[in-house]
Amino acid sequence: MLGPNIETFIGCEADFESCDIVMFGAPYDSTTSFRPGARFASAAIRHESFGIETYSPYQDKDLLDYKIFDSGDIELPFGNQQESLNLLKERAKIILDAGKLPFMIGGEHLVSYAPISEVFKKYPDLHIIQFDAHADLRDDYLGNKLSHACVMRRSYELVSDAHIHQFCIRSGEREEFMFAKEHTDMHKFNFDGLNELCDKLIKDNTPVYLTIDLDCLDSGIFPGTGTPEAGGVSFNELLNAMIKVGKCNVVGADVNELAPNLDTSGMSTAVACKVVRELLLALAK
Repeated sequence: MLGPNIETFIGCEADFESCDIVMFGAPYDSTTSFRPGARFASAAIRHESFGIETYSPYQDKDLLDYKIFDSGDIELPFGNQQESLNLLKERAKIILDAGKLPFMIGGEHLVSYAPISEVFKKYPDLHIIQFDAHADLRDDYLGNKLSHACVMRRSYELVSDAHIHQFCIRSGEREEFMFAKEHTDMHKFNFDGLNELCDKLIKDNTPVYLTIDLDCLDSGIFPGTGTPEAGGVSFNELLNAMIKVGKCNVVGADVNELAPNLDTSGMSTAVACKVVRELLLALAK
């Protein structure tokens, strides 16, 4: 059982026993390859969430009508990737064993590997949907296999061919794109093909893990991220994509790679808060 957090995301104040979705934070960015700061994201998103409403006019749903529990951040040893991942796996396992949906806020994208690993143990036919500017398919980055640049390659080693579906990808080494042609379902630049994919996953009731790297958004509206890439999607495009995926049998999800210190206007954090709200509501049943 997990106890209440001091500061929660707006509207996420149910208790662990009664909730359906459990949020937890992964304040970690020790393998960030360009600009650090993602470790501050989960705390900033919680704090700034009180600048938005619990009600979504997009979906006509309100967080107050659902049972969502915010269990707070996990204290992670910044210099130790494996131990940090172990602690995140432990939290995800507690949530899954209780029959609830884990919802993580990162943190750099490496942290997604922890809940994906635990969800895969429970759902061995798992499919992963990734919204991201970067392929994250390197086998290693500067000799490190546990890097945010390698998170989907490590996840691929779990779920195997044709089980990772990548959207909005517009950056990576040539070798990553060559690897994707053979092993993943990559859709470059936008969400083309997502509706057809989701329709099939819905029909087959396939378990799905959704991981959202916020740099999938255009850097003009979301500059507060470690590795911004021009040419991303709009907020409304991301919103519609999240709502579509929410109709699938989603068994785990995360939102990551906000670096609030890199956008002093606060707009990137405000966008991230709205993404989290809309995704929670898309997943709430």
